[in-house]
Amino acid sequence: MEILDRPKLLYPSLVIAAIAVTVFSLLGIATLTGALPFAHSEMREATAAKTQAESDRMTSKKLAATCPSCGTVESVHAVQVKGEGSGVGIVAGGIAGALLGNGIGRGAGRSLATVAGAAGGAYAGNEIEKNTKKHISYRIRVRMSDGSIRTLHQSEAPGVSAGDRVKIVDGTIVQLS
Repeated sequence: MEILDRPKLLYPSLVIAAIAVTVFSLLGIATLTGALPFAHSEMREATAAKTQAESDRMTSKKLAATCPSCGTVESVHAVQVKGEGSGVGIVAGGIAGALLGNGIGRGAGRSLATVAGAAGGAYAGNEIEKNTKKHISYRIRVRMSDGSIRTLHQSEAPGVSAGDRVKIVDGTIVQLS
């Protein structure tokens, strides 16, 4: 009886390399699409704003009767707003993913890899398209003279910063001198 040596289908190092590439690719996609959370430290700013708000509250009661649309800027934050996908990213990503998936495996495995690649590529393509169309919006929080808080959004950088006295006229901020 002859013993036939069957060739190994995959070497262990090849499997490890494939898994590593997949994991790093997914992390890259998650970073590009903004799916990974980022650490933000806003504790100092919140404490300073609270202290400023308390001192402003004392003077704001006096000013409430004279200027109901006046207030003090508590914070100004730049906020990233994701763009809208047009469908081009879905199609391009789906095609690229299907082509990459088609190169993996044989038979039913190849079909499964093609479908999975198309689905993953479509999702990644859509998220990448949205991420490339993102823009910056500014959120301005104002404590009004009567103690209430108003939050305004604008696309251009405001000419005010925390602590500035302002007046809100027709939904826009005007700095008081």
